[in-house]
Amino acid sequence: MKELIIDADKAIVGRMATFVAKQALLGRKVSVINCEKAIISGKPTQVIARYRQRRDKGTPFKGPFPSRLPDRFVRRIIRGMLPYKQGRGKEAFKNIMCYLGTPEQFKDKKTVKVDYARFEQSRLLNYVTVYDVCKALGAKV
Repeated sequence: MKELIIDADKAIVGRMATFVAKQALLGRKVSVINCEKAIISGKPTQVIARYRQRRDKGTPFKGPFPSRLPDRFVRRIIRGMLPYKQGRGKEAFKNIMCYLGTPEQFKDKKTVKVDYARFEQSRLLNYVTVYDVCKALGAKV
C-alpha cells in the first residue's frame, strides 16, 4: 500500500477532500498535513455562521457535536466525500489521517500539492482558513 502525503497549505478544502477520498477508495494510505492552513471559500461571516448553525443544531445534551479541532474538522469534511456507511467507505476512512502542522515523521518526506485545489490558481476574493472557523466555533488551539 503506497502512502501519500498531501500538504493542505492554501488548498481549497472541498477540492482537496475529493482528491483525498478518491485516493483512499483506491486503497492508498493518505496523510494530510497543515490542515489548519486550508481554505474554505465564501464570505467569512457567512461561512462561520453556517458552521455555527450546524453546531448549535440539535439538543444541547445529545448533539450532534462537530469537532472544533482543525485536523478533525478537515477529516469530517473528507468523510462527507466517502460512502462511510458501507464497508469500502469505512476501510477508506481508516486510511485517512489529518495532522496539525507538519509532524516529525513527515519532515523529510516528499509532499504532494493538489493542483486543481490550489488557492493561487482560483479567483477567490472571499475566503477563510479552517483555523479561523474553528477559533470562531470555540477551539482552544
